[in-house]
Amino acid sequence: MSTLKIGVIGAGSISEAHLNAYKGNKEVEIFAICDLNKERAEAAAKKYGASYVYTDYNELLANPEIVAVSVCTWNNTHAPISKAAVQAGKHVLVEKPLCRTVEEALDLQEAVRTSGKILQVGFVRRYDPNAQMLNRFIQNGDVGEIYYAKASSIRRLGNPGGWFSDFERSGGGPLIDIGVHVIDLCWYMMGRPKVKSVSGNTYKKLGNRNNIENLSFYKASDYNAELNTVEDMTNALIRFENGASLMVDVSFTLHAKKDETMVKLFGTKGGLEVDPAVSIVTEKYNTILNIDPQVDAQSFDFPRAFQAEIDHFANCIQTGSESISPVEDGVEIMKILRGIYESAATGAEIHFN
Repeated sequence: MSTLKIGVIGAGSISEAHLNAYKGNKEVEIFAICDLNKERAEAAAKKYGASYVYTDYNELLANPEIVAVSVCTWNNTHAPISKAAVQAGKHVLVEKPLCRTVEEALDLQEAVRTSGKILQVGFVRRYDPNAQMLNRFIQNGDVGEIYYAKASSIRRLGNPGGWFSDFERSGGGPLIDIGVHVIDLCWYMMGRPKVKSVSGNTYKKLGNRNNIENLSFYKASDYNAELNTVEDMTNALIRFENGASLMVDVSFTLHAKKDETMVKLFGTKGGLEVDPAVSIVTEKYNTILNIDPQVDAQSFDFPRAFQAEIDHFANCIQTGSESISPVEDGVEIMKILRGIYESAATGAEIHFN
């Protein structure tokens, strides 16, 4: 079988994770790169050996040799670019979040179903080897019924400014940017239960905190401390129809002692910790046991997870298999995210049909 010719739309920071993983897959050829900034696109094409450079994604999609694309652009462009791609006959791997609104998500879902093409949402945490390993314990019944989970993704000084802090382009702040990862991972490992209601709070107290000295932190290329229309911090309680619940808190900037990521799930037979280190809690002979699995990396391994995600995408294209993070899951996560924002805005719990 000939290699899959791939186009990458958007040559910003996250595209490097895609490009490095595509480079690590022998079944794939990085064929074209598109970015509004031609110099940036040309630099990426030179580094990764792409044959074509575009500044208009429609021109890339018109190239008949390209089989699939990665969409690595601002959140507000995910839906229109992905929709155009599947309508042009391309398979799509779109970065999370799927889009900004439920309406966009439903429209894109319909376009994907009509096209018959694969759309894989970039829920990369699902593909982490540790998450997959722990999920096997869940699937085999070792943890029992998972009825509670809690997750945190806390940055004390991490608002990167630029489009990340611009609501019109991003659709929100830490909830939709980094919170989506831990919410999705919990939801996926809980068996993807149907959401019943959400109650959330958002806070906008600290801003970009560009006054802080003696610390360096990630900044977007178009960093502007004055442009900050997203929240600093969000917390939420998510209830599911099966009676399970998920508590989550996330921040770009918070007066916390340190950055922290935490993902824990609790069942009737045992518990699992994915972050900050992988661990299993169980019982045997009326004794509670803490088990530390022997794994290559105790915490989330970003490069390995991205490689697994890209490999899975390529395999689905070649075999016609369904992705483990399909468009339908992107729609459900978008309902949860927008429900949390609506709850915070109205001060009321949001219920779903």
